[in-house]
Amino acid sequence: MGMAGAAQGGGRRRRGRRSGVINEINMTPFIDVVLVLLIIFMVAAPMMTVGVPLDLPQSRAAPLNSDARPVTLSIRQTGQVFLGEDEVTDDAIVARLTATAREGFEERVFVRGDKRVDYGRVAQVMGIVTGGGFKRVALVTEPDQR
Repeated sequence: MGMAGAAQGGGRRRRGRRSGVINEINMTPFIDVVLVLLIIFMVAAPMMTVGVPLDLPQSRAAPLNSDARPVTLSIRQTGQVFLGEDEVTDDAIVARLTATAREGFEERVFVRGDKRVDYGRVAQVMGIVTGGGFKRVALVTEPDQR
């Protein structure tokens, strides 16, 4: 009887300890995935540039703060001019800039010139832009890696 009583008592204790179904979501894997995605986007975001791929010259100038998306003219090594990703002829540069600029002639225009393009060609395009009435024209370079 001592044995039977001990067996029954042990069984009661086990039933008392049995836990129910866990109905909580485990958030750890979800948080891990979100953090990995955040890191991927933080690394990839600076690589996403708008416009034509160019090999820009390097400069020690301080970077410009610009919250809005700027109007960008790109000049390839061959001398072709692009507004955003669309090729533009010299005669149509001012007309296309005027149509694109939200702030009119006060719009900031960035000129990106490949480092192998002739300096005279960059000066010619900047002359066309400033001659068309745009006052805020800036050259874009990459930060110096030294």
